[in-house]
Amino acid sequence: MILYTAKNGVYYNLEDFRQDLSDLGENGFTNKIYINMTNRCSCACTFCLRSLKEFNEHNSLWLREEPTVEEVKAEFMKYDWSHVAEIIFCGFGEPTMRLDDMLEVGAWLKSVHPDIPIRVNTNGLADLVFEKPTAPCLKGIVDTVSISLNSSDAQKYLDITRNHFGLKSYQAMIDYAKACQKYVPHVVMTVVDIIGEEEVAACQKVCDDNGLTLRVRPYEAN
Repeated sequence: MILYTAKNGVYYNLEDFRQDLSDLGENGFTNKIYINMTNRCSCACTFCLRSLKEFNEHNSLWLREEPTVEEVKAEFMKYDWSHVAEIIFCGFGEPTMRLDDMLEVGAWLKSVHPDIPIRVNTNGLADLVFEKPTAPCLKGIVDTVSISLNSSDAQKYLDITRNHFGLKSYQAMIDYAKACQKYVPHVVMTVVDIIGEEEVAACQKVCDDNGLTLRVRPYEAN
């Protein structure tokens, strides 16, 4: 599925809702819509839903093929967005792996629905993937960048994310977050509460030392 929403850690195909999406709020959903554009990722995190979650065919986040920009737009045009509170680039893979396409869709969404905020959930490693600064590209398109901090030091981060860039990836992710603050209204780092109070406190110190905001998310086991 390309467009989906979520409730209690379970993903739901937007095709199962009314065209005006009024039944989102009626059924306890948060009125947030997610865009799933790729399976690709620069990490292989130990906690990733790739290994921890199973989906039926209709609600699978695994894409048989990546949708084109026009296909994503066509999905959006099926719905009335007056009940939508936020649009989020987040799916089975890392959304910035398709950076140019993500930005094109985001710019189009801003032109059609300028009142709906856009968020990107990311691992923060786009600069390493594309070997250039990418934060400036988000200006005027993205309202919030949410970056998975995951841990309080480089070695733990590498052990968890198993990314392709080695120990330098941790500082690159921090630097990306700080760069995003220049171009995006809201930048937040996230960790899950399952890492324990001591590690959460250490992550808070990392954020405090770098002028970043930390949000602790509840762990979803299903």
